[in-house]
Amino acid sequence: MREKQTIDVLIPAWNEEKNLPLVLADIPKAWVRQVIVCDNGSTDGTANAAKAAGAMVVSQPERGYGNACLAGMRYLQTQPSSEQPEIVVFLDGDYSDYPDELPKVVAPILNDEKDMVIGSRLLGNMEPDAMTVPQRFGNWLAPLLIRWFYGYRFSDLGPFRAIRWDKLQALRMRDRNFGWTVEMQVKAAKHRLRCAEVPVRYRKRAAGKSKVSGTVRGTILAGWKIVMTIFKYL
Repeated sequence: MREKQTIDVLIPAWNEEKNLPLVLADIPKAWVRQVIVCDNGSTDGTANAAKAAGAMVVSQPERGYGNACLAGMRYLQTQPSSEQPEIVVFLDGDYSDYPDELPKVVAPILNDEKDMVIGSRLLGNMEPDAMTVPQRFGNWLAPLLIRWFYGYRFSDLGPFRAIRWDKLQALRMRDRNFGWTVEMQVKAAKHRLRCAEVPVRYRKRAAGKSKVSGTVRGTILAGWKIVMTIFKYL
């Protein structure tokens, strides 16, 4: 393992005032330099909750999961090169993931074995009903299509993931909404990045309703966007 590498965490968040303090409290502080909460136009106290827990807050009022992630990346890119991280971890703000598993997710990168690591909920222990039936189907279909068309094997599109900062920038991420995670995996395959999955636990969100699976419309739109993103980069 190399000398200690700089790890920053990006958390896209929209109206996660109740969940964010739980997420931020469980991130292993010794492993992370800074946590950046990308506030995606929240109408509650998300930004204040993040600041109170010691996180940096970047505002992105234009809604969209990808928009929030891109705003976090732009913030890092504005820092002097010597202050930019070596590894970026993406983590959702709804407390469905287990932030204390961050060391497991970054380990293959720290050991110079991989460029990107996906925390796989399907390989790990998932709480009953943590994902809806349509989500499970989409999460099965998308990795299957990636394997068929791009030759890379993934079991999940899990949001808990880590990637080398220079590799992430080279992917030139563009998606502004639900296609963000699958775009990253498709482009990682096209760029022939060294990818791996590690099993992670997953649970139902602590409070509130999912912005994707919480409505029929959100579920359909997300599924359609994911499939179209896979075909877009063929």
